Amino acid sequence: MPRFEPFPALRYAPSLPLGTVTAPPYDVLSEADLDALSEQHPQNIVHVDVPRERDGEGRYRAAAERLQSWVHDGTMVYDPRPSFTVYRMSFTDEAGRQREISGVLGGLEVVDEGAGGVLPHERTTPKAKTDRLDLTRATETNLSPVWGLSLAGGLTELLAARGEPMGSFTDGDGVTHTVERVDDPVRVREISAMVGSADVVIADGHHRYAISRTYRDERRAATNSAPGPWDLTLTYVNELVAEQLSVAAIHRLYTDITHDELRQALSGSFELAPAGAVTPSTTLSMLERGALCLVDGTGTGTYLIPKASAFTGVRDLDSARLEHALANTAHTVTYQHGVNHVLTALGSGGAAAAILIRPVPVSEIRRTAHERLLMPPKSTFFTPKLKTGLVIRSVA
Repeated sequence: MPRFEPFPALRYAPSLPLGTVTAPPYDVLSEADLDALSEQHPQNIVHVDVPRERDGEGRYRAAAERLQSWVHDGTMVYDPRPSFTVYRMSFTDEAGRQREISGVLGGLEVVDEGAGGVLPHERTTPKAKTDRLDLTRATETNLSPVWGLSLAGGLTELLAARGEPMGSFTDGDGVTHTVERVDDPVRVREISAMVGSADVVIADGHHRYAISRTYRDERRAATNSAPGPWDLTLTYVNELVAEQLSVAAIHRLYTDITHDELRQALSGSFELAPAGAVTPSTTLSMLERGALCLVDGTGTGTYLIPKASAFTGVRDLDSARLEHALANTAHTVTYQHGVNHVLTALGSGGAAAAILIRPVPVSEIRRTAHERLLMPPKSTFFTPKLKTGLVIRSVA
């Protein structure tokens, strides 16, 4: 089972408003987002997490120097003792229900691939890892947390007791983010033991976790395998139960194939029915019909209703159905969450066609974890997104 340990967190000083200095994860930010966050506050975390002033290696040196200057001038302050940070996100989901997700930020053990304890939940797509690795080397910190799902029953209940308030704010999407410090030795031991009692499944941040493994190996080679903070990585852990997860779909955009060719390739595996003009509400109709939805360049949809006979032995996942149905059809696929973003891509000519898929049920995520299986790439999109900058963890 994985180790999960407290650490002396580096936090923004209490005088700074968390809502203006934190940011969404680096990999969901556009250039326009970065501009807005940079202008929002001169000490916003993107100035370190996504340095843009220089090219090449200079970017990372600049990020490290800026972070050190913030420590020296009191912009950021280390906790006096190792701590966990309970992190709660309160929001209204798509069905209009009030929700609260409660998890804990700590240091999760970095294990070798296939070793057990920390498990991937889907196959990953190729992605350049140099940027995050170079930033980790320069700053000697974990800046953005991995998101892990614990199979330990009772973690939510354990985290219900409030810790020391460290800040709360509501972002532009209406999500209220609240953080609380826990450094009481008894509670720290309870949390560490609970998370360490069962496997943790990586929900988001597979590449960040892989970077942590590479960095750990580099530090071990440089220190004759001495143990150190590089043996763990900053991770947000919450319980893998339905009430503690909000899972959205990641839709498919297709190029190198026409809409008509895609429709023809799918017709053997799906019943086709007209869906009319596609809007965000189309996803509700998809759930009612048990269907996916093919969308052409004009935003007109066709429901794809799976034929049971075509998917014998295939996982009960829309992403797996599409992989199976298109296995012998040449195409290029990319991924996009949000129906409006999909329609924008189609309207601009960025894709020839799209397929909207349904969110993966939490029960299927849990079954995947217990059976040590992997979902196809980009099967799940966990929301709300964790903020970067609430805590930073040193790996020096």
